[in-house]
Amino acid sequence: MKENRTFLEKFYLFLKGLAMGAANKVPGVSGGTVSFVFGFYEELIYSFRKVNVKAFKLLFNGRFKSFYRYINGQFLLLIMGGSIFSYFSISLVLDYFLINYELYVWSWFFGMIIGSIYYIGKDFGDWNLKNMLSLVIGASIGLGISFLTPATENDNLWFVFICGIIGVSGMTLPGLSGSFILILMGNYVLLLVDSVNELFFIITNLLSGNFEVLSDPVKIRYLKIISVFTAGSAFGLVSISHVLGYVLKRWNQIVNAIIIGFITGSLGIVWPWKETVYLKENNTFLLDNKGNKIVENYSRFIPDFSNSETWFAIFYIVIGIGLILTIDYYGRKKK
Repeated sequence: MKENRTFLEKFYLFLKGLAMGAANKVPGVSGGTVSFVFGFYEELIYSFRKVNVKAFKLLFNGRFKSFYRYINGQFLLLIMGGSIFSYFSISLVLDYFLINYELYVWSWFFGMIIGSIYYIGKDFGDWNLKNMLSLVIGASIGLGISFLTPATENDNLWFVFICGIIGVSGMTLPGLSGSFILILMGNYVLLLVDSVNELFFIITNLLSGNFEVLSDPVKIRYLKIISVFTAGSAFGLVSISHVLGYVLKRWNQIVNAIIIGFITGSLGIVWPWKETVYLKENNTFLLDNKGNKIVENYSRFIPDFSNSETWFAIFYIVIGIGLILTIDYYGRKKK
């Protein structure tokens, strides 16, 4: 893997990390798809696979430079640094647009995913019966996930650790949205909204010299939750990457066909025209322990084409497709 990168190449890698981090936070969108489209998916899996017994031996023996080179540290720092920074920057902007311009944001992502299906599928090659079957299986699983009913919030630390393992799958499995999986597990708001916001609040207070936040039991609870979630994510990244690296080596076309199927199936999750359906009992909305209505699922519908808002949404779908085609065009010019 490349070690001596120019400043511009490093900057582009950081930007790609920003994009992946932002995508990972949006339910229905996979950071793995971003890494696939931006062309660093294989290096990402390769680098995570290098976090193994040999790497830890180098670390414990004090050979830090060898450890850094062995795990492709420069690449990981730039990509993961961009992803983490995104949670406190780009993701907050996305949250704003999702609240105020939800239809257009989903339309944009819907278009990007359509473009991604073309981008990944165009050079696939041999669409034999086995690969077609793998595609259908991937699409069926992706579509099936979109109709599952979300669970309620659970802050048990063992469950939070498992959420970390499963939630990070969106970074390593293109088409599988880790954020949407967390919604299904009932912990999206707890882990990717409340805990991240509290962590940001704690860090800014500590930097300003206010250490009293560390005596607040509520803040400490969120700090424990985000720490365990991060540990689960790190464990999931490494373990899933090892499995993926093995299966990609042995069954490359089949796995890629399943990935394309996943991405196709995820269109059901990001379908722009939908309304949130909340759990009810005796015509009364059920609330979680924070007083928020509990999401049951989403009701999808065909848009009204006589409405100008629908055509604006279609315009954003076209922009999303165009963005991926532009990336493809400039990627081909570089070769």
